Amino acid sequence: MAARGHVLALFVLLALAGAAAAGGGRHQHRHRHGRKSARLRLIPSAPGASLADRARDDRHRHAYIRSTLASRRRAAEVGASAFAMPLSSGAYTGTGQYFVRFRVGTPAQPFVLVADTGSDLTWVKCRGAGSPPDAQPPAREFRPAASKSWAPIACSSDTCTSYVPFSLANCSTPASPCAYDYRYKDGSAARGVVGTDSATIALSGNGVGADGSRRAKLQGVVLGCTASYDGQSFQSSDGVLSLGNSNISFASRAAARFGGRFSYCLVDHLAPRNATSYLTFGPGPEDAAAPEQTPLLLDRRMSPFYAVTVDTIYVAGEALDIPADVWDVDKSGGAILDSGTSLTILATPAYRAVVAALSRQLAGLPRVSMDPFEYCYNWTAGAPEIPELEVHFAGSARLLPPAKSYVIDAAPGVKCIGVQEGAWPGVSVIGNILQQEHLWEFDLRDRWLRFKDTRCVAQ
Repeated sequence: MAARGHVLALFVLLALAGAAAAGGGRHQHRHRHGRKSARLRLIPSAPGASLADRARDDRHRHAYIRSTLASRRRAAEVGASAFAMPLSSGAYTGTGQYFVRFRVGTPAQPFVLVADTGSDLTWVKCRGAGSPPDAQPPAREFRPAASKSWAPIACSSDTCTSYVPFSLANCSTPASPCAYDYRYKDGSAARGVVGTDSATIALSGNGVGADGSRRAKLQGVVLGCTASYDGQSFQSSDGVLSLGNSNISFASRAAARFGGRFSYCLVDHLAPRNATSYLTFGPGPEDAAAPEQTPLLLDRRMSPFYAVTVDTIYVAGEALDIPADVWDVDKSGGAILDSGTSLTILATPAYRAVVAALSRQLAGLPRVSMDPFEYCYNWTAGAPEIPELEVHFAGSARLLPPAKSYVIDAAPGVKCIGVQEGAWPGVSVIGNILQQEHLWEFDLRDRWLRFKDTRCVAQ
């Protein structure tokens, strides 16, 4: 093909030269406006080529055209589509996390990961060189050597030194793998090496059926291969899916390719294993209800967490007296949403105001003691109306969680005020129980947080 092209180009140049030199003759004619131009004969590059040769060349070219157009169509489809990942409560394992199903590697290997908006590194359990000799292998483990798309990240790379959290300083040679010792605030930890791989996703939209049958590869996912770990949450899962605000998080990279946003809907935190909702990247499900929206604060000081501005909290219609500094990031306060935290944690001034207002409304019930809560009640003695809690955010957005999200079932016949006290100065955390039965959309491109109440899609 290349030789044919070069020969043809040579003949064309010679013909042009000849036409220019002749200055006339049968290859020359005049346009209506008097300008001269050359008419060139099309000369075959290989006059002796058989039809079979030409057919073979045409087939090769057609294969090239088909491949090029197919890849461009796939790129266009991925840019305009969305994809969803099944999401469910981890209550069946005794944890307060939500689990997402995730497929990574080539061929794809399936895993169940904790969906965590407070993490910037996605990692899976794997049995690598850093595993103790007598370590018990997990039920599911990632095998980098078995993945054709796995590529280690070097410890000398900018990704390792600038973006991988808790990357280790030891770098024996520039090409050595990037190692990490990731520490979480609850005391859990994960240790391993970082690479990139491909995630298999089920596309939706653009004519795809509800079963999500059309699959695609999301390339270049930053992935930790964890050889050792500590923490109760990780006993019941295969690792963590990073949904935090970070250059290397799965959420940031996937959202950048799918409309700049992602959303999730958390089913009741006590829902059974088969009650499934979705974590979606790209446009979410549409319905008639207009969502509430408030500015999403992508502040480096809060990274990888997503911060919002709380204006006021109401209990039973009464605005609580909480100092404005509690909600101000610049005054060592602020509030974040965190899917990896179960109970909502309020800085001391906010906590005291909220529990005082709620407990006044529940004062007629007998109190019982139950860690880690301060206010618990014997609910068998009666079932009073639970006062309404409202959280007002900047921009007039209002969150009205169901009563079960803040006066929670703690034991048979016992309900507790389901918030905990956090340090002040310090940040307040809106946990996943307070977020349940709402659709939350994180618009990273335009910096909006949108939400609306819904029972989520249970299947």
